[in-house]
Amino acid sequence: MTRIRTLVVVLAGGAGGRLELLTRTRAKPAVPFGGTHRLIDFSLSNCHNAGVSDVWIAQQYNPISLSDHLRNGRPWDLDRTTGGLLILQPRLGHDEREGFQHGTADSLWRNAPLVRQFDPEALVVVSADAVYRQDYGALVDEHVGSGAAVTMVTTEVEPDDAGRYGVVQVDGETVRDYAYKPDEPAGNLVANEVFVFTPEPLWEVLEQLADEAGEEGLEDLGDGLLPQLVGDGGARASRLGGYWRDVGTVDAYWEAHQDLLGDEPAFVLDAEDWPILTGAPGARAGAHVRRGADVDDSRLAAGAVVGGTVERSVVGRHAVVEPGAVVRESVLLPGAVVRAGATVVRAVLDEGVEVGRDATVGAEGGDISLLGLGATVEAGAGLPAGARHPEDS
Repeated sequence: MTRIRTLVVVLAGGAGGRLELLTRTRAKPAVPFGGTHRLIDFSLSNCHNAGVSDVWIAQQYNPISLSDHLRNGRPWDLDRTTGGLLILQPRLGHDEREGFQHGTADSLWRNAPLVRQFDPEALVVVSADAVYRQDYGALVDEHVGSGAAVTMVTTEVEPDDAGRYGVVQVDGETVRDYAYKPDEPAGNLVANEVFVFTPEPLWEVLEQLADEAGEEGLEDLGDGLLPQLVGDGGARASRLGGYWRDVGTVDAYWEAHQDLLGDEPAFVLDAEDWPILTGAPGARAGAHVRRGADVDDSRLAAGAVVGGTVERSVVGRHAVVEPGAVVRESVLLPGAVVRAGATVVRAVLDEGVEVGRDATVGAEGGDISLLGLGATVEAGAGLPAGARHPEDS
């Protein structure tokens, strides 16, 4: 059977402001996750596991933080002589498509000539800020067989959260209505930022919208492109049956880490049939749990050193919890240090954070606290629940 010529474009250029301090100096897809991975690993691993080998990544905001992780695509078998990984950067030139991207639809429009030259039969467009697994190859087969202009992968979210997404109304597989980030959502079935486009209808509508927008430029896919494709009757829905969580906010990021824990975790990073691969550098040694330490229902990355108490937490590469320290329901990114006698509860500590001796961060049952890259909490100091340190301004 001849394989459908498929191109995956990962839209990885957004600033990710809702993650606050975590994206102050890095791109959102480069945010560490699970002690060992980064957020972009999910979309790239989906490509690898599905056997899709042509993947382009559109970068813009803090691109070095992401490029350094990608390593020419080698961890996902994308470092190929022909095809494989390609990085799309904003560019200067002498045509109307030069310059910075103003949104996801604008990114597609600016890179349309390159994509058209590649000439895919199916164009898969995904974001890089969700935790999930999806067989993009099977999705492409479904889409091409349907004859639709676009297939939207859908999932249900909490009703109070639906307004953050594109809310869809469906009749069977047909998408009858699409509302982008509505103030009053008509339901909780949303498009989860995985789309398969038939190229020609996509280019036709994009060019039309670009002409109408003029110098203002295009914005996001949901602002004009998807509503028009739905209105033309060319949109279908494909329900994702498994786990999916957008980790675009601090609370959602923390909750996704909690989902990795327990006797039956909601999501498994190293499932044999669909492993999430990463380009993160390896540690020199395995995790070290020191004598007298107490670790319960937690994930410890290679190189972590634990001498204190760790409960329902994720401890990243080379992070340290000294004897007498307590870390509970928290996420320690690589290299974070919690000194002896300190207590960290319901918090996210970015890379290189140091919590001094006998200091306290957060509180039982409180809002999630966030300590930014390289922050220091002085010995004996206290940060309340929901704190941002340094203050995010």
